[in-house]
Amino acid sequence: MTSKQRTGRARARALTTVGALSLALLSPAAHADADGVRPQCPRGLDCDWVPAAYQQTGDPADKETYGNYDTADRPHSNKIKFIVLHDTEEDFDTTLKIFQNPLKQTSAHYVVRSGDGHVTQMVKNEDVAWQAGNWYVNSHSIGIEQEGVATEGAKWYTPEMYRSTAALVRYLAATYDIPLDRQHIIGHDGVPPTSAAGTKNMHWDPGTYWDWNRFMALLGKPTVPTARKSSELITVSPRFKDNQQAFRDCEKGIDLPVQGSSAVPLHTEPSEEAPLFSDPGLHTDGSPGTNCAADWGSKISATQQAVVADHAPGWTAIWWYGKKAWFSTPARTRTTTPTSGYVVKPKAGRTEVPVYGVAYPEKSEYPADFADQRVGTALQYTIKAGQSYPGGGEAPTGFFYAPTIDSSYPLDHAYFRGKEKYVTVQIGHRIAFVKASDVDIVRAH
Repeated sequence: MTSKQRTGRARARALTTVGALSLALLSPAAHADADGVRPQCPRGLDCDWVPAAYQQTGDPADKETYGNYDTADRPHSNKIKFIVLHDTEEDFDTTLKIFQNPLKQTSAHYVVRSGDGHVTQMVKNEDVAWQAGNWYVNSHSIGIEQEGVATEGAKWYTPEMYRSTAALVRYLAATYDIPLDRQHIIGHDGVPPTSAAGTKNMHWDPGTYWDWNRFMALLGKPTVPTARKSSELITVSPRFKDNQQAFRDCEKGIDLPVQGSSAVPLHTEPSEEAPLFSDPGLHTDGSPGTNCAADWGSKISATQQAVVADHAPGWTAIWWYGKKAWFSTPARTRTTTPTSGYVVKPKAGRTEVPVYGVAYPEKSEYPADFADQRVGTALQYTIKAGQSYPGGGEAPTGFFYAPTIDSSYPLDHAYFRGKEKYVTVQIGHRIAFVKASDVDIVRAH
């Protein structure tokens, strides 16, 4: 299994005084034995409850060393606005054992079995699972692990799994008022890092062989034209079985079989011979992108939206991580679908706008000596004048402070709400956040 620990889970210094800060103080939720808890699943879905570990792992006096999640009172404290889909990289039974081992420091709210679509809930939705590699996203999301290996996706991602995961996501989205779009229903490959330095450590599951067109259709949100052909906003929409792609498992050093995929390769120029797009956060030396399955910056996924930047015969350019990225769009194909919606662009007079991996409050909104959680959270990407990106949905501004297992510190298990408003953008393969005061949100032309 790929590690999905609580990367970016800041440990802040707090005072007992709160001042004018708006916050919610939480007490650890009661956790009954497996037989006493009913899983939070829709009716008709085969679902059971097996609790993840919640216990200390070292010196009994060290309340900061424990696994595998944090108690909370969501959505009353911090809103749940995202659902993150993963793959396990292990079989189902081994995954459950890992989440039951507090030394692993990893968990997810649900695990879906490949063969029959059975769902096991392991963390209550009120609590924060350690699953996304971004503490802000952890605090505001529900994580669903799907049994499988990303480079063998077609083998693991069964009709039963698609149906069960879709039923679960529809139920969760309705329960917590989560939009059924690709800025809120994301893969682990859509989670931003909390800092520029952490980009290379981010994961890329469920990978290139998860059929996003099929999945979003099961959610009742198929990709259909909702704008004129000339729309600047598009949804990438190749047919999975027709989109035959050759990728490489670079960790194992093997070429993967040519097969159907959700991924569309991105180039620096309108030519198959041009280098693949290089994500500046992943290729910090400026080297070209690769066809590695794990190289998320060199490909866009079906059902992801983008803003058209240029055209050439048989090719379309989109704004992608601050530059033009080109992909093949032959005539009479359904590689793209014109889409209505909103885009985000810098306010007039701004040459570029910073992009963040979190939406945390300003320093002034914490108690006097509480550490500034925003330090280092600006990413290496910016939105430049003349560019625009899909998005505009408001992201909750807040920081969940949960350093110990038993709420034994001052302000422990508090959720700090901020006044500064952030919005979500699809800056590239991953979502990110920008300050609403820096941008205009306009309907796509």
